[in-house]
Amino acid sequence: MRSFNILDLFALLTALQWTVALVILALAFGTPLALGLALLRTGKTTVLRILSSSFIQIIQGIPLLGLLMFFYFGIPVFLGYDIPAMVAVGVAYAIYTAAFLGDIWRGGIQAIKHAQWEAAACLGINKWHQFRYVIAPQAFRIALPATVGFLVQLVKNTSLASIVGFVELARAGQIVSAGTFQPLLVYSIVAVIYFAVCFPLTTWSRKLEVQYNGAR
Repeated sequence: MRSFNILDLFALLTALQWTVALVILALAFGTPLALGLALLRTGKTTVLRILSSSFIQIIQGIPLLGLLMFFYFGIPVFLGYDIPAMVAVGVAYAIYTAAFLGDIWRGGIQAIKHAQWEAAACLGINKWHQFRYVIAPQAFRIALPATVGFLVQLVKNTSLASIVGFVELARAGQIVSAGTFQPLLVYSIVAVIYFAVCFPLTTWSRKLEVQYNGAR
């Protein structure tokens, strides 16, 4: 048994980099899919609306831990070879992000009055430009507070990646705790690090909600 030291703290901070990297990876691949889902759900094609809505409801109805277990342990059974933890975790979090952000952004788009579409159409521009220059900026302002709020949830949920051996902040805390036999101290430090990351985002989300009047 050894005492907690500066090297252990450095190990926790290093693992935080992987937590941030996982969040960035989830947003990088999940955001385009989320936008596509939001557009499909607000489109005029009934079949695509039903398919996109069903996908979102299925993913939201499955615990994130279940998604992680499926992509890390289940997919290799079908493919016949192991998948690196980074790939499995990245795919699971990207799909998870897409389902929730897609629903948030769908709400932002639907909050825009149809008269805005009609006004944009009077300018003689096509549907894509109507969305890009008229609808999207307004929908973005409405959905931004909820988007930042989801980001806080995503940061905290990265701790579940430790179940498949991915060494992020929570998993690093387990390793350090096992080596020092000081779980109270180690997990208190881990909690403080999570708080230091999430609290500014939560505060920003509340300020955005007031600024953009998103609560009304």
